[in-house]
Amino acid sequence: MTTPFGGPARPAPGLPNLPTPPTGWPVGSYATYEEAQRAVDHLADSNFPVRDVTIVGVDLMLVERVIGRLTWGRVLLSGAASGAWFGLFVGLLLSFFSPGATPFGPILVGLVSGVVFGVVFAAVGYGASRGRRDFTSASQMVAGRYDVLCQPRNAEKARELLAKLAMGSSHS
Repeated sequence: MTTPFGGPARPAPGLPNLPTPPTGWPVGSYATYEEAQRAVDHLADSNFPVRDVTIVGVDLMLVERVIGRLTWGRVLLSGAASGAWFGLFVGLLLSFFSPGATPFGPILVGLVSGVVFGVVFAAVGYGASRGRRDFTSASQMVAGRYDVLCQPRNAEKARELLAKLAMGSSHS
């Protein structure tokens, strides 16, 4: 296994190197990740050995939330903006290494070139879709429920602590 930068991956001590199904006994089940996180935080605050605990998302689904309509104007503006940032970066690098009196020449050339290339690439990409995806969206992986598992040696203690948390939050 390697990292995105090509080096060997170093998992945390005690964690498996390969994807492995979780182990442990269920000690709590929650409708939201926030609730499961709060439960594990409660265990940590109670000096519980949280290294024995795992949060498992069950019934995974990919949720794509539509943000807005995609138009030629938005596509070209977005391409120009991203191209401008990249061009500005390249222009700044060139200005550091060019033996000229003024550093603004390479910066301006990089900026203008970036805008032009950004617009062209955005237009080609959007044109190739032929209107099959005229909207923008954000995707998120969500679970139907979140189970908290604990290694058997401490599962009963975890259940007791989480029961106290549930009783305390129901009286609020």
